Amino acid sequence: MTRSQQIGVVIGLVIVAALTILRAGDPGIFKLIRGVTFDEYQRLLPRAFEPMPVRVIDIDEASLRQFGQWPWPRDRLALLVDRLSDMGAAAIAFDILFAEPDRLSPRNVVREVEGVDPSLAERLPDNDEIFARSISGKPVVLGFGLSNEGNYRPPVKAGFAFTGESPVSAPPYLAASTPLRPQLEANATGLGHISLNPGNPSPVVRAVPLFLTDGAQLYPNLAIEALRVAQRASTYVLAGAPDRAGVMTSAKIGDFVVPLTAAGEFWLYVSPDRAERYISARQVLAAEGAALEISAAIDGSIVFVGTSAAGLQDIRVTALGENVPGVSLHAQAVEQILSSRFLSRPDWADGLEILTIAVLGCLLVVVTTFVSPAVALVCGLLITAMALVASWLCFLYAGLLLDPLAPIVSGSITHFAATSFRILVIDRERREVRRAFGHYISPSLLHRIEHTRDALRLGGDDRELTVMFVDVRNFTEISERLAPADVVAFLNTLLDALSRHVVANEGTLDKFIGDSIMAFWNAPVDVTNHATKAVRAALAMRETLAELNLADAFGFGPGQEVRIGIGIHTGLACVGNMGAKTRFNYSAVGDAVNVAARIESCCKEVGFDILISDSTARLVQAMALLDAGAIPLKGKSSRTKILAVVGDERVATSREFAALDAVHRQLMQALLLHSRNSRKLIDTAKLRAEQVVSGLAEFYRRISGRSDHFRELPVDSEKRVVDAEK
Repeated sequence: MTRSQQIGVVIGLVIVAALTILRAGDPGIFKLIRGVTFDEYQRLLPRAFEPMPVRVIDIDEASLRQFGQWPWPRDRLALLVDRLSDMGAAAIAFDILFAEPDRLSPRNVVREVEGVDPSLAERLPDNDEIFARSISGKPVVLGFGLSNEGNYRPPVKAGFAFTGESPVSAPPYLAASTPLRPQLEANATGLGHISLNPGNPSPVVRAVPLFLTDGAQLYPNLAIEALRVAQRASTYVLAGAPDRAGVMTSAKIGDFVVPLTAAGEFWLYVSPDRAERYISARQVLAAEGAALEISAAIDGSIVFVGTSAAGLQDIRVTALGENVPGVSLHAQAVEQILSSRFLSRPDWADGLEILTIAVLGCLLVVVTTFVSPAVALVCGLLITAMALVASWLCFLYAGLLLDPLAPIVSGSITHFAATSFRILVIDRERREVRRAFGHYISPSLLHRIEHTRDALRLGGDDRELTVMFVDVRNFTEISERLAPADVVAFLNTLLDALSRHVVANEGTLDKFIGDSIMAFWNAPVDVTNHATKAVRAALAMRETLAELNLADAFGFGPGQEVRIGIGIHTGLACVGNMGAKTRFNYSAVGDAVNVAARIESCCKEVGFDILISDSTARLVQAMALLDAGAIPLKGKSSRTKILAVVGDERVATSREFAALDAVHRQLMQALLLHSRNSRKLIDTAKLRAEQVVSGLAEFYRRISGRSDHFRELPVDSEKRVVDAEK
């Protein structure tokens, strides 16, 4: 394992640990995402609506139009109870608070009138008493609400039995409730709280607490209290954990066992809102009596009385996204219990999800660190698919609510972090490799290797190249007087300084051969004006070497100058990857390479540092060039025309070079014609050369000794010289 991989694993495991701890804390965002996920499951597969002995007596807009605004006088509610009871309702549960006296009661109305004899008011009927008498002895369940004031708690009409440890402390806490009218509270067969999601900021009702607690006593929900009364059961049997207090697992209500969360909550599995669930209150209170189909629907049913009128503000949102009256959710809770279609989120669900985050996170860290990103991505997608499928199958076949998104999101974060770290490491290593190889090959070659398909394959292409060879003069003599380590230091200093100009001018450094450099232009990518750029690189090398000598950068002492020779030729060559399949070099071979190497060797004989072939000269005519004759090269059947590079375009346009060039042309003519005036012209050229560039003096000193290079030009070379002069 590399150090980078070790660091990647450590960082990944730290992220996994942080995500695991975060999930264990279960912040609000996780609860919100979990709830939305379970909502989507219900929308995909809602509980089917089935005819059940459960009805909602709806105080709807039509009822309000017929009988007046809410609240109605309670003698009308008494009439409603009487009729429902006569129709055979198994239980009548009011999702309505009766905390205040009926202000429409005749007794209360008369008391508000000034000057009326108080005794008269006492003889008038009281609607609360009428309502209390009506509900007495009937299966009526009244609702109570939660309050933030006082300490009143309603009486409990049922008993409680426990199995396992006591679960009394498990449900949400009831600090206080709204007091009911005493006579109503006393005469009701059952009392239940009507709060659907106390303390939950979400507008969606997903789970309903079936019980509340004050720490010593449990208080049932309106729905299960209605179910108890309908069965004439007297006791709730609650199952707690066998070894831990304050945990609920289930509740037995008469003949029905309901699975609960540890806090005594009941997950609602809702069905779409249907009109068949509702009966308008005006149909029950009709003067001529309820229709036969209404009576048949009420007979034996658990009846919830509530309102769907928008102005009464009892509208809730279900998991299906529907806005429904709150009373219908109580009815749906009873429907769900009667149908035995339960949803449950067992206590071990949180532990399983936390463990899944930890295990899958560690797996993703290992996979992302040690295998290819593609395989890691496939593993991540498989884990995501498996989590979704497993969660959905648990919901579909067992009604289990297991959150797939927490492991998926945590796994995605882990995978992203590990992959990002790996990419950063690879990018850093790639930059290091690029920086290292930048000393050997040009950026253009690196670019080609990185972006060209099959760039690293054996084979080559024929293309026009400008090839350069650079060699150190008298290197054998230099190496003899230096220690081996000093020779290496000398070469590193020199070759590093010179090779930079190849790369700077878009050339490709082919290789270092001892004290020599081979470079070429126009491969692996096309380089415009490649001959010009090669010559510019040579001129820059000349200047750099002069600066190194002046600064005694090699430590040879004053007057001990290092000299080089540069040969340049433009021609057709084969360039590409050459060698074995497992180890090869990007190089060029061919006649053009050989000619460039031979021209560089001629620098010693010619006495000048930069020589180019006439094929290169034709491409750099704007530079300051001097005819250096036609030299026989090893392996060539005819002589090769070469030229000395005096300077760039600026030098070529100077008056000093113009004067030198004129004398040089006369000298070439004199040498060609065996003129005795050639000696005088050589001396004149030396004087002119001192004003242009150093080094030409040696060139002219040797020119008389190789006059044959100017007298026996091949016919084709003579033609090229004429063309060049044009």
